[in-house]
Amino acid sequence: MPDSSSPFEVTTVGEVMLRLSVPAGTRLEIASSLAVTPGGAESNVMAVLARLKRRCGLVTALPDTSLGRLATTHLRMAGVDMGGVVWCKTGRIGTYFVEFAAPPHPIHVTYDRADSCAAHLSADQIDWQYLLKTRLLHITGITPALSASCRDLTTEMITRAKSANVAISFDVNYRQKLWTTEEAAEVMSSMIQGVDLLFCKEADARRLFGCTGTLSDVIGSLVDRSGARQVVVTSGDQGVTAWDGSQLLHEPAIPVQIVDRLGAGDALAAGVLHGWLNSNLAQGLRYGVGLASLALSQHGDVVVTTLDELNALVANLHGNSQNGERLLR
Repeated sequence: MPDSSSPFEVTTVGEVMLRLSVPAGTRLEIASSLAVTPGGAESNVMAVLARLKRRCGLVTALPDTSLGRLATTHLRMAGVDMGGVVWCKTGRIGTYFVEFAAPPHPIHVTYDRADSCAAHLSADQIDWQYLLKTRLLHITGITPALSASCRDLTTEMITRAKSANVAISFDVNYRQKLWTTEEAAEVMSSMIQGVDLLFCKEADARRLFGCTGTLSDVIGSLVDRSGARQVVVTSGDQGVTAWDGSQLLHEPAIPVQIVDRLGAGDALAAGVLHGWLNSNLAQGLRYGVGLASLALSQHGDVVVTTLDELNALVANLHGNSQNGERLLR
């Protein structure tokens, strides 16, 4: 149940960008119009959780312009508290352009995020009382990749959260366009130490942290390397597997006709956190694959759904499963 003694259940710090996309079949270089929506790993997670009636707060830096206000308006509409925004008199908001396509052409994403307001965010700009009045602080590996100041800020967040006895979830979320494998591995290896909940793609666990062997071996290695209390590993269309502190749990992915791949990983993380906040990681895995399937079947980075819709989807999923959440021996 929600802890009413804390203003928030989940808070985060991260860059909010604007996504500009063209319809499938339209090439970006000859586009005459663009659909504009906000996006960003951390804000995507917060928006989904807010739609599930969780109290969420987001800290970011945005230009005090119509584009910055556009981003906050959309997130407020989802229910995210935006009281932690650092408004900048100068600077820009990062953007990314999405060109959808049908096979044989892949979806193409072009980023234009360098030197954004969020990339200049530093620890002395943070309202720490706002950020740490929460049950859980959610961090991703994207933030420390943005700049040296954001790297220092991430370290400060972890230190302060642990001192304040605030639980930490850390999503590795490796972005090879932002930093090298070697740099990411060195920085994040220290950041993930002792977190309460660690998210990592199976491929990233192998690539960044040198985990080898079967999936069970990979998860065991992540537990040993990080000392995390619980670990969640995603394996694409093979589903999600977690170590809950005593056993391995697995939930298969839901087959879906894909409309838009972007944001599916963030939706899955939001679902897992929703279950975690109920002290039920197995439930979180079901919420996660359910939300990921909704994300894949909708346009936009942020899933638009309701708690009733998600509960109905998960109940149907669990009812049709012979084993429910599968235990891996």
